Amino acid sequence: MARQDEIRIGDAERDAVMVALHDHFAEGRLDRAELDERLESALSARTRGDLRALVKDLPSPTGLREPEPGPVRAVPMMFGGPGHPAWQRRHRHLARHHRHGPRFPAFPLLLGVFLVLTFTVGPGTGFLTVLQIALAVWVIRAVMLAFGVRRSRRHMPGA
Repeated sequence: MARQDEIRIGDAERDAVMVALHDHFAEGRLDRAELDERLESALSARTRGDLRALVKDLPSPTGLREPEPGPVRAVPMMFGGPGHPAWQRRHRHLARHHRHGPRFPAFPLLLGVFLVLTFTVGPGTGFLTVLQIALAVWVIRAVMLAFGVRRSRRHMPGA
């Protein structure tokens, strides 16, 4: 397999670098003569290394695709963690059975309560009531999360 800088390029790569060079010129990083010189070199570039040499002193974006990272191998840990086999089994299980259902429409309901109370008893009372409801919902969800209580979706149609 050829090294990344020795791979031949096409017009799309040249065009992307030229656009990036124009952007850097517009931001004041290059003067006109330097831009013209680099554009001429970009048009005659044949490999990724040729293009990389043109933009090596410029910040991102340079128009070049970043090399794809190699596979990351998790190192097993003695007491658990991402590399431990038990951790991997647990998260594989969660990924298979994790489903997102319809979210609870809290904002529209609270807005509706606020509007009804604003037009009946006043905006101050409506605002305070909405804050109290939101606080109560937040506390209930925090307690449920602390004790590991989850809503079951097994018996819901379509779940």
